[in-house]
Amino acid sequence: MIENKALLIMAGGASSRMKRSLKNSTINTAIKKQAEAVHKSLIPLGTNQRPLLYYLIKNATAAGYETIYLITSSENSAFHNQIEAWKTQNIFTNITICFVIQYVPEIREKPLGTADAVQQTLEQYPELLDTTFTVCNGDNLYSTTVFKLLRTSREVPHALISYARSGLAFSDERISKFAVMDIDSNGFLKNIIEKPDPLEVEKYKDSTDEIRVSMNIFSFNGKLLYPYLKSCPIHPERNEKELPEALRILNRANPNQTICLPVKEHLPDLTSAEDIKKFNVD
Repeated sequence: MIENKALLIMAGGASSRMKRSLKNSTINTAIKKQAEAVHKSLIPLGTNQRPLLYYLIKNATAAGYETIYLITSSENSAFHNQIEAWKTQNIFTNITICFVIQYVPEIREKPLGTADAVQQTLEQYPELLDTTFTVCNGDNLYSTTVFKLLRTSREVPHALISYARSGLAFSDERISKFAVMDIDSNGFLKNIIEKPDPLEVEKYKDSTDEIRVSMNIFSFNGKLLYPYLKSCPIHPERNEKELPEALRILNRANPNQTICLPVKEHLPDLTSAEDIKKFNVD
């Protein structure tokens, strides 16, 4: 299998939930103004006031990734300015950062979703079709450990991280909304269950007595994934093509080709204004 040296970071969303939550937030006025003006992955955090994107790339670099594909909207000047500022400070000089623009179809006001984001990346950088890469959200701070796991040699083309629900330091209400993973005894993905019935969750416990959830970090073979990105249906409620749905369809057609890699650790998240205050990254 080709070594995984590329990371796709999805930062093309509109940060709608963050923007809405800022209206009634009690966070510092200066930070609130910055948060209203930029994508949430660029909001200054912690004592050093570095954005989440900095820590995400830092962890990926430590894990051995050599190329970052940063997926943004067409209005991405703030991202360009940040990357250029880091260059002048000799930060991330040992990694290549490529920009991907997720274009919005003319008949839509918002991007078409995460499956579309990855599809457009593969079309703009077709060399990714011939390799294995990692994909993650731009608003979660994945650890170096997790990034390394997805670079580990494996016998199957696809993988994803299965987080132990008991290791996530979120409220029970928030955790209950995460997609639960159905994993067989050999560690292969059987299904990803969106909005699981609380009365049925227990039956998805794995051999370690953990309920495993997906937090949207995957590794794929580009050529094998691409057809499922193109044919991924639009979600009837959210009106987007979603990467987990593309994986579900791929997995049904190709069982035992996606391995689940278990971890038990918290995953810092930037969904709302309250998360800004909780971020401790220094």
